[in-house]
Amino acid sequence: MSTNKLDQLYRSVIMDHYKNPRNKGVIGDSNVTVDMNNPTCGDVIHLTLQVEDDIVQDAKFEGEGCSISMASASMMTQMIKGKHVDEAVKVAHVFSDMMLGKDFDDSLDLGDIEALSGVAKFPARIKCATLAWKAMEKGVGNDSEN
Repeated sequence: MSTNKLDQLYRSVIMDHYKNPRNKGVIGDSNVTVDMNNPTCGDVIHLTLQVEDDIVQDAKFEGEGCSISMASASMMTQMIKGKHVDEAVKVAHVFSDMMLGKDFDDSLDLGDIEALSGVAKFPARIKCATLAWKAMEKGVGNDSEN
């Protein structure tokens, strides 16, 4: 597939998640709640998780922001539901490496998340793409800033 067609496909996947976000809302009885923002561009996320026995049973988000930020949150909540916390954090690290243009473990099936790979070409947008992932890591106590 040509690069131009691949870019168009990726853009359409991102716009689909932005216009039709998966897991939008709040988990009423969540046991993990994280609010984060990206002051650079004004993205805001409110992430709620239901984690039982180290398994992410449910994940929902609310927020405001650019298409990259909101699409990434939608993709992230889809990806981590049903996963062990350690596995969710591993995917977050792989995603972060991909955003930073580093070599990453491409043995993981990233699904729709791969559509965000082009963000690495735009350093100012990396924080938009990683906001939800950083919120999840903070929520499960595995953020790299601790």
